Amino acid sequence: MTTATTPYRVTPARVLHSEWHKLWTLRSTWITLVATSVLTLAMGAGVSAAYDAGDGAHMDTVVLVLLGTQFATVNLGVLGILSTAGEYSTGQIRATMTAVPTRLPVLWSKAAVLGTITFVLSLWTNLLTFPLAQSFLDGTEHEAALGDPGVLRALTGNAAGLALLTVLALGLGALARSVPIATGVFIGLVMILPEVLAMLPYDIVDDAVRHFPNRALETLTAADSASSGTALLAMSLWTTASLAAAALTLKRRDV
Repeated sequence: MTTATTPYRVTPARVLHSEWHKLWTLRSTWITLVATSVLTLAMGAGVSAAYDAGDGAHMDTVVLVLLGTQFATVNLGVLGILSTAGEYSTGQIRATMTAVPTRLPVLWSKAAVLGTITFVLSLWTNLLTFPLAQSFLDGTEHEAALGDPGVLRALTGNAAGLALLTVLALGLGALARSVPIATGVFIGLVMILPEVLAMLPYDIVDDAVRHFPNRALETLTAADSASSGTALLAMSLWTTASLAAAALTLKRRDV
């Protein structure tokens, strides 16, 4: 008796390749990534070219050069949400889960692909933006080199923070299954809630706000930060919580 073998099997490598293919064949992915990189470069060059000695002297040099990260936060957050919630809006999620009935490998693959792409793109952009901006900051108090203490760590930390933030948004998209709702929650969590809470006159609230995603990203981006490890841990915990909630929802709810 011979046992028939199935010519096509669902393996982690094939699910990963499938998610890579889906992400790269979307025109919106290319547009978002290119726009994010260009905006960060243009913002860094523009701010540095317009810099006058004494303006922003208190600001960390890497934070000043990477002010375009504010645009990247929104662009990459929306990309993360679209990569999951977008499948629900188009109905493609039913075909995806039919091909991968165990479901969770799809979520892990999406997070791995998008997180890797975001980290590589952000780090490449940062390594271009910093020397470009420094060509305008020569002779000012913000003159620095890549080899100066903390600079490379801050550029890499910014890229890691943006990658984690994008995966956090991916988890929110899978959890909400709606692009508008997930986008509203993401903006509220990252941009609005920390600013509102910071106005409360309580030290414990002020300490908690420092560990919100946007504040942790600012800490990771600063070259003179002494708490980048804590900030990276905070970002990782936010992202893990988002993915865990998304995984629980994916296993328990119909698609």
